[in-house]
Amino acid sequence: MKAPGGLRACFKFKRLLICSFKCIPVLSQSYTFLSKKHPYFTFIAIDCIKVYYCYQKSIVMKATLYQWLILAILSTFPAITDAAVADPPVVSSPDGHLQLHIKLQQQQLMFRITLNKQEVTGWAPISMQVDNTNITQDVSISKGAPYKIDETYDWYGAHTPAVNKCNGLRLPLRHKSGLAYTLELRVFNDAAAFRLIVPGKEGEQRVPDEASSFLLPAGSVTWYHDLASMHYEGIHSRKELSAVSAGEWAAPPLTFKLPGNAGYACITEANLQNYSGMGLQADGKGGFTIRLAHHQPASYPYVLRYGKEEAARLAHPAAVSGTITTPWRVVIAGTDLNTLVNCDAVHDLCPPPDKSIFPQGAHTPWVRPGRAVWKYLDGGGASTVENMKEFSRMAAELGFEYNILEGFWSKWSDEEIRDLVQYSAQRKVGIIVWQHSKTLHDAAFRHELFERCHRLGIAGLKIDFFDHEAKETIDLYDAILEETAKLQLVVDFHGANKPTGLSRTWPNELTREAVKGMEASKLPDRATHNTTLPFTRWLAGAAEYTPVHFGERRKNTTWAQQIASAVIFDAPMLTYGANPANILSNPAVDMIKSIPSVWDETIVLPGSAIGEAAVFARRKGDTWFIAVMNGVAPRTLEIPLSLLKEGNYQAMVVRDNKDSTAAVDISQEIYKRGDVIKLSLGEGGGFVARLKP
Repeated sequence: MKAPGGLRACFKFKRLLICSFKCIPVLSQSYTFLSKKHPYFTFIAIDCIKVYYCYQKSIVMKATLYQWLILAILSTFPAITDAAVADPPVVSSPDGHLQLHIKLQQQQLMFRITLNKQEVTGWAPISMQVDNTNITQDVSISKGAPYKIDETYDWYGAHTPAVNKCNGLRLPLRHKSGLAYTLELRVFNDAAAFRLIVPGKEGEQRVPDEASSFLLPAGSVTWYHDLASMHYEGIHSRKELSAVSAGEWAAPPLTFKLPGNAGYACITEANLQNYSGMGLQADGKGGFTIRLAHHQPASYPYVLRYGKEEAARLAHPAAVSGTITTPWRVVIAGTDLNTLVNCDAVHDLCPPPDKSIFPQGAHTPWVRPGRAVWKYLDGGGASTVENMKEFSRMAAELGFEYNILEGFWSKWSDEEIRDLVQYSAQRKVGIIVWQHSKTLHDAAFRHELFERCHRLGIAGLKIDFFDHEAKETIDLYDAILEETAKLQLVVDFHGANKPTGLSRTWPNELTREAVKGMEASKLPDRATHNTTLPFTRWLAGAAEYTPVHFGERRKNTTWAQQIASAVIFDAPMLTYGANPANILSNPAVDMIKSIPSVWDETIVLPGSAIGEAAVFARRKGDTWFIAVMNGVAPRTLEIPLSLLKEGNYQAMVVRDNKDSTAAVDISQEIYKRGDVIKLSLGEGGGFVARLKP
């Protein structure tokens, strides 16, 4: 068994000191100095005293030579520095259950995360390169500066307000080259995160890369989809960790169940700005390693729309000017799925909004969440101004807030567009228009387009076909968000990468796709897919799935599940896939009209299991919605209504029809606290109840 690193260094010092005692009568000074550095020096020094007396008649070393020798020894053995002998840094969550541990192992920076003293991720390297130099190897750590954050802020999502409560630590690091930089850590009650900040001179161009690894505990079960085929629009696979092969790609967020029913965790990133996006690649040994965009395989959609030459160009690493700040590397962790779904850490780790643009944060009046109609997936007739007026009229009848127009709008004159905008505004419906992101790399064109939309009274843009996480694509997202915000335009990103919490910084981003949603017409098992997404993709942020379709696209799901999906697949802009005419004619239209796009409270109820069932309770004001989506296996559920306050609740209930998946049974019932809803669900079944006091 090897001695601890500090002890090995002491033994090395002993050998050097013994050899030097022929000319160094300085043991007492050495002991006084070095015993303060490490307790092992006490007994090493005692041994050395014996040697010293054997050489007491030797040549006396001058003071200057003594100083030189001590400095030489300290520089030769970094383990004798403050860094190596200090206690390894640990940051705990405010409640003490979650911990992020840091250490040096053979001068390599390492981390692990524990929940209730059990490993969420094992010891693995934090690895970063700058201009091909690994700055996290051959590194020393100085004493860190701890801090706390405890705040709340308005939020559109699973609940409001968002809670930002964590313990943080800024650790100064120094590479052997002399480069000084910072490792910053934050630990929430439900997440741990770290990032690296490497100072740089203004205008200085340097190329970063990363290869940090997340080592999952043996026996874990994972859910993820690959990056190579459809970028962030894949189908999640459930895999035992032991079955994950080396080289497999995973698009974050990657969710895993801890062994021994210890809980769940999820790996993703936050505050992705001025940097390349993070993918994960399996090492076949339980680890998933960070791979920036230039390492990632070019996706089919990107090659299709931009070509192989552009894909090859983006395979070169991107330079960052000035200070390099990595995104936060985030692990969400908790004992149950409710903890994961309600975690605020991803957006907590992003900067607050600029008050000069968003004086009331997310609740700034022109940032209006809501539901949208959309003529694309479910027929809808001609792409004319008059027909779009009819869509706006139906949106108003449904109580929806937006009407999304695909690219056909660009063929209309300003007068025609203004006519539609004014007609819709009279009915409190905003117009959103589609645009290919490829055209927006031209800053002059981008400015003119946004200015035109603003002049015409358009509410916002749906911007499509990004299909990559290269730094230049990330920079384009940032430019779009800033410029549209200054013109009070909301944004819907389609064909996009995962969200990283920046809706906090830019509340005008109401949703982004990054999900295989209702547009995927050939998805055979939508039931398993639907019951996986709330615990995987949605953990990174809102997604534009475009839920609710009563036609063939719903595959092995019932009408009741389709309606339940509008409750569970939340987004500040909730776009419905169904033609509004088909929603209005559906027997459950009153239920659909009442489903909001944002919530005050969310509870993931017992009975939920990834890929098997999603059982949610959500509250808006004093009204509760109970929504259930079932997977492929029939199941029975009992849902206790202990969440209700005292008194009777009037309930509208939408259930599966026993004879047809393309029908629903609707009833009016009364529930009270302590009642139990009993369900028997078939393949792809669903249930929705709206309970008002």
